[in-house]
Amino acid sequence: MINSGTDAAPRTKARLAGLFELFEGLTSAAGQVFILGKLVVIGSAADTAANILAHEPLVWLGFALSVVGVVFHLVWVLLFYELFKPVNRSVSRLALLVMLVGCSVQALTCLLYVAPLLTLNGGIPLSALTAEQLQALAYVFVRLNAYAFNLYLVLFGVWCVLSGYLIFRCNFLPRIFGVLLMIDGLGWMTYLYPALGFSLFHFIAIASGLAELALPLWLLVFGVNAQRWKQQAAAGRA
Repeated sequence: MINSGTDAAPRTKARLAGLFELFEGLTSAAGQVFILGKLVVIGSAADTAANILAHEPLVWLGFALSVVGVVFHLVWVLLFYELFKPVNRSVSRLALLVMLVGCSVQALTCLLYVAPLLTLNGGIPLSALTAEQLQALAYVFVRLNAYAFNLYLVLFGVWCVLSGYLIFRCNFLPRIFGVLLMIDGLGWMTYLYPALGFSLFHFIAIASGLAELALPLWLLVFGVNAQRWKQQAAAGRA
């Protein structure tokens, strides 16, 4: 019974990590990609402002999903750190630090997400601005949100490369997930130059689907090999 309990601990962490990673992907994508993508008209501040004002409840829903996504992200990043620090403590710490910064940028995108609506409904503080100026200012926040989100993707890409390396070096998960995650991370890092990232989007989407969907599903269903995890943890402590 004692061995069963200790075996369950890493498996439980792995399954929770997979679950929260799926939750984060669904909520963040719904808020930042699908909902916002339906509202923003590229190159037109007036049409974007009209869409935002006409769909105010949808904006707040997207904002709420984005905030919840940040919370989910923090949870699964911390669980990943706990799982992989026996492999290489220094690399695990670096990956954790990178993604904590990434989550901070992700939280900033939440504020920029709702800023256009607050600007357009600004009331007295912004009453001196004309309607066109308010629309332009709201569109600036939309663009800033896009730039911040691209920065988040770059940091997420760095985390993927580091975590992929840890998975490749571990003996309690299939190494193919490490290779796929590193390829996925290199793809997201191209958003350091957004035009390049957009041009490679289809390839990045394929790599992302293979790595970011298969890995959490594996963790959710199978967890990790608990005996090998304990052996690697013991070797690391030694």
